Amino acid sequence: QVQLVESGGGLVQAGGSLRLSCVVSGSIFRLLAMGWYRQAPGKQRELVACITSAGNTDYVDSVKGRFTISRDNAKKTVYLQMNSLKPEDTANYYCNAHLNKEVLYRARFGSWGQGTQVTVSS
Repeated sequence: QVQLVESGGGLVQAGGSLRLSCVVSGSIFRLLAMGWYRQAPGKQRELVACITSAGNTDYVDSVKGRFTISRDNAKKTVYLQMNSLKPEDTANYYCNAHLNKEVLYRARFGSWGQGTQVTVSS
């Protein structure tokens, strides 16, 4: 079982940028599909972006063209570069992982990290 540590959140004005990082423990990082999720108060957690072990990416429509997910297998880290941030992007952001990319879309994981809070002011 992998452990995940998210970082990089903060308070930013609308139009600003942040880069989130998720460091993954264990030796199988290169085999994992990785996903970034977010959960705003009173809302369900949603998958924002994901990347396969081969580097194929997918994004929810609301962030396409603004967010970029990437991975560094040597550092066992997945990143989420967030540009042109909007107040509606405010949420706690989490990462998670699975060998099967399709599992990321269901978001039914037994455990989650603490996440990193992103707050976008208008």
